Amino acid sequence: MASLKLKKRDNGAEPDKKKLVIAGIRHQLLLLLRRRHRLFPLVSAVSGCLLLILFSFSALSPPPLIHHNNQVAVEPNPDPTTTPFRVPENGGRSDRQLWSSRLSNFYYACSNATDTFQVTGKARQTNRYLLIATSGGLNQQRTGIIDAVVAAYILNATLVVPKLDQKSYWKDTSNFEDIFDVDWFISHLSKDVKIIKELPKEEQSRISTSLQSMRVPRKCTPSCYLQRVLPILNKKHVVQLSKFDYRLSNNLDTELQKLRCRVNYHAVRYTESINRMGQLLVDRMRKKAKYFVALHLRFEPDMLAFSGCYYGGGQKERLELGAMRRRWKTLHAANPEKVRRHGRCPLTPEEIGLMLRGLGFGKEVHLYVASGEVYGGEDTLAPLRALFPNLHTKETLTSKKELAPFANFSSRMAALDFIVCDKSDAFVTNNNGNMARILAGRRRYLGHKVTIRPNAKKLYELFKNRHNMTWDDFSSKVRRYQTGFMGEPDEMKPGEGEFHENPASCICRTSEARVVEKKAKHVNEVDSSEYSDIGNVPIASRSDLDHSQVDEEIF
Repeated sequence: MASLKLKKRDNGAEPDKKKLVIAGIRHQLLLLLRRRHRLFPLVSAVSGCLLLILFSFSALSPPPLIHHNNQVAVEPNPDPTTTPFRVPENGGRSDRQLWSSRLSNFYYACSNATDTFQVTGKARQTNRYLLIATSGGLNQQRTGIIDAVVAAYILNATLVVPKLDQKSYWKDTSNFEDIFDVDWFISHLSKDVKIIKELPKEEQSRISTSLQSMRVPRKCTPSCYLQRVLPILNKKHVVQLSKFDYRLSNNLDTELQKLRCRVNYHAVRYTESINRMGQLLVDRMRKKAKYFVALHLRFEPDMLAFSGCYYGGGQKERLELGAMRRRWKTLHAANPEKVRRHGRCPLTPEEIGLMLRGLGFGKEVHLYVASGEVYGGEDTLAPLRALFPNLHTKETLTSKKELAPFANFSSRMAALDFIVCDKSDAFVTNNNGNMARILAGRRRYLGHKVTIRPNAKKLYELFKNRHNMTWDDFSSKVRRYQTGFMGEPDEMKPGEGEFHENPASCICRTSEARVVEKKAKHVNEVDSSEYSDIGNVPIASRSDLDHSQVDEEIF
């Protein structure tokens, strides 16, 4: 038979498989011709041919992927340059580089007033009273409280404890004394400005029907206050400044800037109950890990609506956020792609996770998330939780009973988050809102603790194209782009950004600082993609950030 006439190859090799298949088919055809008058052999022959053809293709095709424990075992790629984007579990960086900087030892807070300044402050006019109505959420109101003290000093007036905004988006009914230690606030600033809890009764009765209320322009200078407010104050004796947020110039003389720092970092402190609960949250984080990261995540629906950004949620997202956006009648139509390209969109939870991993924070890191309602809920948080499974919030760290006194007051809940973020070893934010800026400045003032603020403009393209590069390329670029955005000394020049995020007038440096900075800068210029041995001294400016898009009304 034809199949028996096939010869084996030399060296005892198996018969050629293709010839074997052909011979088998020919053999079956011969049988078919001999028995063509019978139906059953026809079916048998055709089946045999098909089986032989299938067998031949199985023998000649490559082996299938092997499955072990529901995972696909893929052959290693011999070319490392074409390795797909894979996020490692380990950050691969040392603790010292991640959690601190030696440069911070060469800087210290210096906000004490001169004797001349405080003598002027004591000479208050006893018949001029300044009322302040703050605006926005907790941290926006905090900026108003700080600037109210400075405005009272400029006007040589007695300040009545500011009123908090109870009509803003959050509808919090808390008063000043419910959140801040009012007695400490008054006593600590007594050498600078006279502050009282309420107007004298005779003044209350006199203004009950004719309170002079006015609004000063944004970034009003000292001369602006003297020209616009002082004449009315001299005439009426009592003036209320309404919607008081960011109503004082960013650029003031050094003594007034230092007064701002004394108010912000020393006089404004939370009530004992808020501080006690905040410290409890910090202690419980410390029990879980020696170091922890605090993330201020602004990804609430109203925040995204105001930003004008789009996050891939299709028509449902466009309709929902579009309806919210119409609440602000002055907002123009947004171009989501343009806004994101310019770095004005809050990073997504997944993008924050990738940035942190790229900087060197491994899967084992414990992450405290300070956040309101996240748009998309757990589905939105899932990618971040996959990167950092040790994820905690004030709700997971406490019982409902413990949190009950604060739960129905958004400002008190925000105060708890503020405390944990302030005392964290590394603070990171996905936005450039009020809390992020105030904490950035506070952490600079109190020792330049690690404060990571995304260089969103540069990171946007990196996130978009990450699947076209290896992880090593991605992480190297993350570290390079974040140079100058890590909370190190002198990242921002004096006068750059809001004073609350860059209190340069209140930070002094030792004589050794200049020598160390010069050495650190040289190291960074040699390899700007890595942190130097003595810290990450910037070689890039902060000019990429555009502060004009921050919502001054509600955030």
